[in-house]
Amino acid sequence: MSHAAVQIFRTEGFLGFYKGTALPLIGIGACVSIQFGCLEAAKRAFKTRNEAGGRGGTGLSLSQLYLSGAAAGLGNSLISGPVEHIRIRLQTASASSDAFKGPLDALSSIIRSDGILRGLYCGQLITIAREFHGYGMYFLGYEWLVERHMKNQECTRAEIGMEWAILYGAGAGYSMWLSSYPLDQIKTRLQTDGLRSQPRKRKYLGIWDCVRKVYVGEGVRGFLRGLTPTLIRSPLVNGATFAAFETTMRILNS
Repeated sequence: MSHAAVQIFRTEGFLGFYKGTALPLIGIGACVSIQFGCLEAAKRAFKTRNEAGGRGGTGLSLSQLYLSGAAAGLGNSLISGPVEHIRIRLQTASASSDAFKGPLDALSSIIRSDGILRGLYCGQLITIAREFHGYGMYFLGYEWLVERHMKNQECTRAEIGMEWAILYGAGAGYSMWLSSYPLDQIKTRLQTDGLRSQPRKRKYLGIWDCVRKVYVGEGVRGFLRGLTPTLIRSPLVNGATFAAFETTMRILNS
């Protein structure tokens, strides 16, 4: 990690750490809105089902919390897949490369070269798998911690302090990445591979070919490359995300 940081700074300067952030800054609002919208819709559907079955007041089961999070991940993948694909292409391009002049140029070049489904949505199947399981664990972890807090402290959700929301959000982030990072590693490798219109530059024929080649060449550790900086970033990002969510919900419900 430190070697990568030094090389990026030497060759591209401080702004090199922010390559490819323009499109995510535009898409992150839509992604987070879809995540929490799908989550709350799924939770309400399960609660209605439980009440109809005479299980009112018992809350959601762990499997229902997981599936609610998985629904959030599925909705999120429609936007996160192509947004991350373009971001990764821009971030992994060398400083001297003029293949893409920016997000819009990358978007048009990928579509022109390989089309929308095979180009822009490259790696979408593994993205869906990552989002389904990752966000299932993400929201399961957070909601379980919140419900446990309310039960132990005999308080309402609105009475939980923001410091706890940040702490539980950090824990949820760890549960997501520790359980889904190998899937993210495969997705990243597929999305940094050569385009389909460049067969000589392609390393992988698909998901299983990627898994096989990574395992043969690097072993199990190959699926965990880059995990350390992800775990360093995770508590900050996810703690802030859930603090913002809880604050917004309290404002809307006031």
